[in-house]
Order: sequence, then C-alpha cells, then structure tokens
Amino acid sequence: MLRSLYIGATGMIAQQLSLDVVANNLANANTTGYKKGRADFQDLMYQIVQEPGTTANQAGTGPTGIQVGLGVRPAAVGKIFTQGDFQSTNNPLDVAIEGDGFFQITLPNGESAYTRSGAFKINEDGYLTTAEGYLVEPNIALPADTLEITISAAGTVAVSQPNASALNTVGELQVARFQNPAGLRAIGKNLFQETESSGAPTLAVPGEDGSGTLAQRFLEGSNVSVVEEVVQMVTSQRAYEANSKVIQTADQILQLALNLKRS
Repeated sequence: MLRSLYIGATGMIAQQLSLDVVANNLANANTTGYKKGRADFQDLMYQIVQEPGTTANQAGTGPTGIQVGLGVRPAAVGKIFTQGDFQSTNNPLDVAIEGDGFFQITLPNGESAYTRSGAFKINEDGYLTTAEGYLVEPNIALPADTLEITISAAGTVAVSQPNASALNTVGELQVARFQNPAGLRAIGKNLFQETESSGAPTLAVPGEDGSGTLAQRFLEGSNVSVVEEVVQMVTSQRAYEANSKVIQTADQILQLALNLKRS
C-alpha cells in the first residue's frame, strides 16, 4: 500500500511543475518574442512481479505478465519556437523576423546572446541596442543627423540625411540560426544563449539559407494561446486533485489495516 502513496506523490509533483510552466506562459502572454514552454513527462521504472511470457499455468505462457509502474517524473521543459503573431507599431526601430532565426546581441561581459525580440533602441552613441542597452551584433551606428531609417527584408539598414539625394547604407542586420533551438538556454530578458544541445549558431543574410526575412515597423508577439493554456491549467489542476485523492485513499486503507488488530 505504501507504493501507491509514493506514486501519488510523484504525480502531484509532476502536475505542480506543469502548472508552473502554464503560469509562466500566461504571465508572458504579451511579452514580445516570447516562446511558450511545454512540460514533458515520462513514466518511472516498473516493478516486474511476473515477466511477460513466463509460464502461467498448464495452458501456456501469460500474455502480459504483471508490471506495476512506480509513478512519473519530468523529462523536459522545452521551448516551442512557432511563429508568433505580428503587431504593427509604426516604429522604424521595431523589426520582426518572419521565419527562422534570431538577432545576435552582445552582452556586457562580451558573450553573445540571441533574441526574437526586435524592439530596438538607439543609445547615446547612436548604436542600435536592445531595451537593456545591449549592442546588436554586428554593431550598427546611426548618424546624428539621421532623418529616417529604412530596414529592408534582407537586413540592410539605410538612413536618409539632410542634403543627401540618396539613402546611405550604415550596416546590415544578420540572422542566427540553430540546428536545435529548443536546446538554447533561456536567461531572461527575451535572451537565449547557445549550449552543446543547441549547436553553434549559423549566421546568414535574412532570407538566405533558410533564415527568415525581416519586417520593419512590426514586432513578433508571444506565441502563447491563452485558451490552450487555461485548458492545460484545468487539466493539471484536476490531475493534481486526482493524485491527492490517491494518497488520501491509500492513507484510509492503511488506517483500516492498522485498526484490524483493535477490532
């Protein structure tokens, strides 16, 4: 009977993790470039009371055997990198990636990070940065007398200046792609870092080698579906309640067994 107590406990722990993932998804439903998480689970080892295929009686072997599972455990919490909805902002510094890829960012410690959020700003030196002031890589500096900024689908950044009849190209945005983006390490602030699981980034011109193109004056919204998350939340809640009921029932049966001697 103690086995069912531990099995129910693993179920409650698993559903708590599932609810944590749902809560984070809902909290970031309006976060630019956010990619929803999903908790994956797998069953634990089995206690083999009787091996399948062993002789059960004179008629022959048992068709299934007796295999008792010992619960569940989290296997992974991965990111789902499906495309989010585009939101028109009319801001020339807002850029969305339509398709696969990430913008490359330089952190203060010199390391590279990657983001789907193209809500860029301009710092005091005229460089293109994230909202936290992290430089976009490759570095792009805008002249102080810039009148208008144009970013093409292929990543070319050009500006118009006074007394200039043509646009002046000041840089090019690149897109980084990963063999396994789900293996990236999420570090917050809409940023990811490469790991051995993600593989090394491959830099490309937007629109080439399978990378996405850029859309100026748009931002990519979160790919969280509030309806789906609420359904998952209810499912996790009911599963949590069911597992707690298993523990309560096992406790009641143990109590009955303890009371046998008294009666």
